[in-house]
Amino acid sequence: MRLSAIGFQPSAKIKSNETLARIVSGLKAKGEKIVFTNGCFDIIHAGHVEYLSKARKMGSVLIIGLNSDSSVHRLKGRTRPLNKEDDRAVVLASLGFVDYVTIFDEDTPKRLIEILRPDVLVKGGDWKIKDIVGAGFVRSCGGRIVSLPFVKGYSTTSLIKRFRS
Repeated sequence: MRLSAIGFQPSAKIKSNETLARIVSGLKAKGEKIVFTNGCFDIIHAGHVEYLSKARKMGSVLIIGLNSDSSVHRLKGRTRPLNKEDDRAVVLASLGFVDYVTIFDEDTPKRLIEILRPDVLVKGGDWKIKDIVGAGFVRSCGGRIVSLPFVKGYSTTSLIKRFRS
């Protein structure tokens, strides 16, 4: 059964960078606290779900910046991504605690962070706060940076290695 057959339209949560910037501006004007995270999210696993649900609790709106297929290819190699950007975006948008998903083509979300100006910038535990792209900008706007610990036992790379062996 297609999600649209039951009245759920995850694509309504998927926005262009520019459209999302206008939405965020309106939300911030209403006092909403914007949380932003980003990643490839090639194979969604329980570690991602826990990480994203924790990120959502840090504000009132959770936005995910999703690396485009070409960005993932440059960052992870010629065999990635396994899932196309549109499919990855729909899966993320289907999570109830995700408010918006936007795809970016650059290798880092720096430009996207600068146009969205989130209140909270969240990354996974493999990122030291000092190395998180956009951290300085978010701090300069009065925002907060958070590095959430990894959920032990979950890694897309290790899942792919296990599938291929």
